[in-house]
This record gives sequence, C-alpha cells and structure tokens, in this order.
Amino acid sequence: MANSTIRFGILGCADIARKVSRAILLSQNATLYAVGSRSIEKARKFAAENGFPSTAKVYGSYEEVLDDPNVDAVYVPLPTSLHIKWAVLVAQKKKHLLCEKPVGLNVKEVDVILEACESNGVQFMDGTMWMHHPRTAKMREFLSDPQQFGELKTVNTCFTFSADQNFLENDIRVKPDLDALGAIGDVGWYCIRGILWAADFELPKSVIALRNPVFNKTGVIISCGASLSWEDGKVASFHCSFLSNLTMDLTAVGTKGTLHIHDFVIPFEEKKASFVSAVESGFKELVTGWEPEPSEHTVMTDIPQEALMVKEFSRLVASIKNEGSKPEKKWPTLSRKTTLVLDAVKTSIEKGFEAVEIIS
Repeated sequence: MANSTIRFGILGCADIARKVSRAILLSQNATLYAVGSRSIEKARKFAAENGFPSTAKVYGSYEEVLDDPNVDAVYVPLPTSLHIKWAVLVAQKKKHLLCEKPVGLNVKEVDVILEACESNGVQFMDGTMWMHHPRTAKMREFLSDPQQFGELKTVNTCFTFSADQNFLENDIRVKPDLDALGAIGDVGWYCIRGILWAADFELPKSVIALRNPVFNKTGVIISCGASLSWEDGKVASFHCSFLSNLTMDLTAVGTKGTLHIHDFVIPFEEKKASFVSAVESGFKELVTGWEPEPSEHTVMTDIPQEALMVKEFSRLVASIKNEGSKPEKKWPTLSRKTTLVLDAVKTSIEKGFEAVEIIS
C-alpha cells in the first residue's frame, strides 16, 4: 500500500510557520520532515521548539530542503518579495507548493509561479486557512439557497488590527523591500477573498479605491479600502488596516436573506465557530422589533482550520503521488482572482482613485 503521509519541508522560521508546523502535526496525513533556514542554529531551534520529530532533517539553507529527495511538499512562509524565486524553484524540484499569501507582489509574479506549478505537475495552494473551515461550507449552503438567501446584492468585509509601534516600524509587512503590499497584501487579501467567496468567485467589473489611504514613511500602505461593482448590479466594499482595533467582519446581503460573521478569518474559538443568518426579516407591529429574528448557527470541528487546510492539501498531493491524479486547479484559480482584484485596488490608488476595470 502506498504511503499517504506527506512529508513537508519548511523554508524559513517565520512566526506563521510555527502555526503551520502545528497544523501539520494535527493533520493526520502529513509529517514535519525538514526545515531549512539561512542559519543552521536557527533551524535547529525552530525544530526543537515546534514539535519536529527527532528524525527530521535540519538544514542550513533553503536549497538543501529542495534537494532532499524525500520531501514531498514545501511550505513557503517567506516574505512576499521572495516568493517568485523560491516558489518557482519548489515547483522545478517537483515538490508540491503550499505558499503563504499574498502569493506574489502582482498577478504577473503569480502567473509565473502558477505556470511553474502547472508545467511541473505539482499541486499549488495558498495559505488562506478560513476557506477550509467547515463553517465556510455551511455558510456557502446558505448563500446558495435561493429560497433562504435569494440573489446576492451586497458584500462588506473588514479586517483590521491595532499594530504596536514596533510592528509599524520593524515588521516584514511594512518593509518595501520585503512585503511592499503592506496592509492590502496582508489583511486586505482576506477581505478581497471574502468578497469573491460570497460572489461565488465571479470577478467584479471594476474597482475603485477609497480615498485617504494611509502610507508609512517608506510608502507602504498601512490602511486602505475599496469598492467593487459587477455588471449585474452587485456591489461590495472592504476596509483593511494595521491601525484599528481587531475586527474581522463579513456581511453578505441577498434579496431574501443576510449573512453576518464577526470572526471570518480566525474564529473566536479554535474548535467552534458560528455565523448569524436572517431570512425575510421584517418589523413587528408598530416597528418595535424584528420578526423573524436572526438565528445563530454553530459549527464544530475536531481540528483547527489550518490543520484542515494541510489535510486537504496533503490529500491532493497523495492522490497525485499515489494514484496519478492531476493537480486540482481550483486553488491556483482562486489565488489568481484574488491577486487580480488586489492589483486593481493598488492601481486605483496610484491613479488617483480612478475606476480600474478587471481584465482576467
């Protein structure tokens, strides 16, 4: 019987790699096989502190991870500016690629990465963890029900957190040479993905950035927003920021129903998540309340969403490795669409808040 346990190598020791290392341990079909850093001491420390088995390989370079013939898949949590180099090398080494978001600095870079994955027959997936939570599938059922939700009209998303001064001055996400997309590439990515998810991944016709974005002294966006519109009249908006209290809201409004969620990126609790739906809401007599009242729905999960992400990615990799299946094209498609909208927002800001048409 073919081995269905996928052996992961990790490039670098970023904070998010700690979370994904734990996810690999919890996934049930993957194992922490190798980690590489530019410093062998740093790699050893990372492996020791994050549950790597004693048999795991510890390397003093990224190249050694990619050259290890026993590595099936590679997780890339490096700064966005380094993705195009290392993601392409991962694919060229015939390793399957789990890549942190944003995937690239623009859609041209993303296309290079995705082409490398496709031409080398490897699976690609980005690290948008909430997509894999069972709550997300349950909410999709509601949005897809014409009797309950009807036709989508409006989506609003917001992801903000209040960064401290050390973050605003020193974090990778505010450095133009490392993660030049700043807030829009970090928290904005989730807002855009949430909007596209609610719209069943139909791309908008045009995007207009909201006025008064905030830049740091090096020109990196630390707060911004945009409005999106579709040919059929749907509209959406988002706000993302490193300067406001922690908020992760998504609201989708249809002709018959409304969906509300206040922790759409990272649930308040690891194994329990909820959302609120309202169907054909109206006022009580004398406008003293609502009827019917919105209802709350709770979805449980045995393992956290990041482990479910690793589990699904590893299942796809095992299917390719052991059964000769083709890579699943859904995930690269969603990454590219998210990047197209992100690019349009950035272009609109650069052009003085003009409307920018989305061309796929």
